[in-house]
Amino acid sequence: MAEKPSTPSQANPYGRVDEEVVNVAIRDERRRNRKKCFVYVLAFIVLQTCVFLIFGLTIMKVRSPKFRVRSATFDTFEVATLNTNSSFSIKMIAELGVKNPNFGKYKYQNSTVEFYYLGTYKVGEAVVPGASAKSRSTRKFEVTVDLSSTNVPSEVISGQFRSRAIIPLTSQSTVRGKVEIMKLMKKNKSSNMNCTMDINISSKNIENLTCR
Repeated sequence: MAEKPSTPSQANPYGRVDEEVVNVAIRDERRRNRKKCFVYVLAFIVLQTCVFLIFGLTIMKVRSPKFRVRSATFDTFEVATLNTNSSFSIKMIAELGVKNPNFGKYKYQNSTVEFYYLGTYKVGEAVVPGASAKSRSTRKFEVTVDLSSTNVPSEVISGQFRSRAIIPLTSQSTVRGKVEIMKLMKKNKSSNMNCTMDINISSKNIENLTCR
């Protein structure tokens, strides 16, 4: 009796098993590729978040500028130290500075700096013209101030001179303007000047200059 010819499955009983192994390998490879893609996307999102966070906390953060008296010299210097008629008339050339800590230009308006004797009696003022301070820089300029003791009682000056030969001054002012960052954002910012200083009438120098 003749034998029946064998079918392919009967000739290679392991063919189906090999095919299943290949399919499993393909599915595993696809799964690994999807995981890698997910990890790359997640890493990109985290990186972008960090970049925007740093950008927002540094470049886009707007800080208040600082307005200060930096130094001073003198032209006219007339001081009377007599106990009965103490007075002073001084022309001071003060160097002021507007420090801009931002990553954008600070454009400020006109303002006035007022000087007081012992923080009480106004003895002079100076006009500050509007201008701009560049990004992360200090705009320096000079103003001339006529300091006069006209509004200060003579006995007050005499008492100060008996204690120490100085003219104690305070300066006060406010500058107002706008910080412009990358032409994308403008924000109003102001800065208050509050400085104290002593004029030494012997050496004709500024001493103990402090601003806050």
